Amino acid sequence: MSPDRSTPVALETVRDSELWTILSDAEATVAAAVAAAFAEAGLVALPEAELAVTLADDARVRALNAEWREKDKPTNVLTFPAVEPDETADAPMLGDVILAFETVEREAREEGRTLSDHVSHLVVHGVLHLFGYDHLEDDEAEEMEAIETRALARLGVADPYAFDAAPAA
Repeated sequence: MSPDRSTPVALETVRDSELWTILSDAEATVAAAVAAAFAEAGLVALPEAELAVTLADDARVRALNAEWREKDKPTNVLTFPAVEPDETADAPMLGDVILAFETVEREAREEGRTLSDHVSHLVVHGVLHLFGYDHLEDDEAEEMEAIETRALARLGVADPYAFDAAPAA
């Protein structure tokens, strides 16, 4: 698959699991989320910089999580930065964002959100991690969540952190 040029960088979305066929517009959803993350966070990268988003399954993400984070369980999204955050503006490769279908689908269902909306959130979240944003400390979490909320609003997605947000139809 050739990179998507509707984003500020060369984006490649890879469907690594057939489970993702349920989300027919996955590539467009991912591209819109990447663009929104860049816009709302003011992220800067070379136009030719590469970013890959892999739509995997729980087994693949579990194996990666065990190998790289020593956590033998699946998680919704993993990020693998190719460079340090202060090097992203000039980097030819930004990194990888990998989503686990079964976990993402279950979370969306439990939270009353559409799969597309939850994918958008996790892609924005993953892109921010590639650029050094984190949520380990309260102030970092607040900043990251504010950017995510603005990026998602740009996409017409409800605030995932609002306790009174109406569930998706």
